[in-house]
Amino acid sequence: MPTVLALSPHLDDAAFSCGGLLASLARQGWRVVMATLFTGSVADPKGFALACQLDKGLSAEVDYMALRRAEDVRAATELGIAPPRHLPFREAPHRGYGSAPELFSAPHSDDDIAAVLETAFSGLIAEERPDLLLAPQAVGGHVDHVQAVRALTSRAVPIPILWWRDFPYTVREAAPREPLADLFAVLPVWRMALDPEAQARKRAACAAYASQIGFQFGGVEGLDTRLAREEGIERFRVTGQLDAAILGLDAA
Repeated sequence: MPTVLALSPHLDDAAFSCGGLLASLARQGWRVVMATLFTGSVADPKGFALACQLDKGLSAEVDYMALRRAEDVRAATELGIAPPRHLPFREAPHRGYGSAPELFSAPHSDDDIAAVLETAFSGLIAEERPDLLLAPQAVGGHVDHVQAVRALTSRAVPIPILWWRDFPYTVREAAPREPLADLFAVLPVWRMALDPEAQARKRAACAAYASQIGFQFGGVEGLDTRLAREEGIERFRVTGQLDAAILGLDAA
């Protein structure tokens, strides 16, 4: 049984950006492992980190990341994949990023999380032994996405990688920020046209992240509107050699 390992920065990124592919591969008999990097709970959050919780309508007493991890489990069920893996690293607001603009600026010079992630990736790959990796292109420029890409590209990985385009940043602006565009510009582009079942599973998985839907989309109707703008297509850049026909991909 082939294995695909999706490296999701946050608890929703993989489902949002390549949930259709994950559901399709599971249906084809692949073992699908969705591993999220930044899921560590932080007791008694303060400042901007607390504000990021309060603006979702959640009180300070709620274990925000525990709530989100539970949503991730529900999303995996909707996709038809195994329960997800949750790594213990802290999101950027808990690593000294103190405002929304900082989240979408260059990583802080003292933020060494990329080196920590590099070690974690080596362990995950050794343990899961994937035949294919999925990872973000950091479209939108969120620092956690950028650091994940830096970690994964810091050494040669002898496994094909499909780099997804980060939804919903892809549809928020006509020309979203792409701080790592030069890294991906030379790579071939592939796309997957989702069949109705894959689209339905992806939509259900996205909706499972209930704490994020209002903030990200203004509600479920907004989610549906943004998904419709993707036209049922997921797009990727590719590193390494893969059999695109087996995956159901077409050259863009």
